Amino acid sequence: MPLLRPPRRRPSSRTSSGRRQVDRAGFDQFVEVIARLRAPGGCPWDQEQTHRSIAKNMVEEAYEAVHAIETDDVAGLSEELGDVLLQVVLHAQIAADDGEFTIEDVVAGINEKIVRRHPHVFGEQEAANSAAEVHRTWDRIKRAEKADAGKGLLEGVPRELPALMMAQMISRKAVAAGFEWDSLDGVIEKLNEEVAELAETISGSDEAAEEIGDILFTVVNLARKQGIDAETALRSTCEKFRSRWASMEGAATEAGREIEHHTLEEQEALWQRAKEKERSHE
Repeated sequence: MPLLRPPRRRPSSRTSSGRRQVDRAGFDQFVEVIARLRAPGGCPWDQEQTHRSIAKNMVEEAYEAVHAIETDDVAGLSEELGDVLLQVVLHAQIAADDGEFTIEDVVAGINEKIVRRHPHVFGEQEAANSAAEVHRTWDRIKRAEKADAGKGLLEGVPRELPALMMAQMISRKAVAAGFEWDSLDGVIEKLNEEVAELAETISGSDEAAEEIGDILFTVVNLARKQGIDAETALRSTCEKFRSRWASMEGAATEAGREIEHHTLEEQEALWQRAKEKERSHE
């Protein structure tokens, strides 16, 4: 989607560390570029877009940024953050064109929120002694804001979130209100209880599906109680499985048969070999 007229380039310099130093007008220029794409005589594709038509792009770009983080791809992260920023500015421009709000409103709103939720830095509250204390203050202020707006504690949890992320967010919010097990043992006991209830259901029934949901939700709490992000832990396990499976496929091919033509016992042997190979490289 080329511009009809290239934007005027502003000078940039590099710091002693080699980093590019761009003046603050650089962001304003980027906003102008997006506005030009949406304006008459701009790009037909950009002009046709709505919040809904590009909603999935926001999710995709965010996940690509997360992938760059988890693979330690610094150059890739810089690029992906730019793509995320593009989505933010494009949505803001769509809103501005519809008379809803502007990018200035977006920046002002998040700036006010961050300042308001850090009274130990910008207000009269004493300095925080730990990250945990900061988190408690943040949650307290956030709950007060929601209450003032007449919203329930969980109303701000998007139903469009992937189920695992939704479970984590719901769990954190409930815990912030004091709804929490006294100890890790309590969560484990609850998990065992849910597994026992599943064993009493009919396989594939609605009751079984409900109990499996309860088990998954309890496992999310088991992770949270230990300070473990369930999404990251599960993604790590998926990557580990993919790596081992690729190793199994390679070994199977070397043996002259595709993996699906091996018996379960043979596949298990290949799995164990893949695990041993993995450990030898740790």
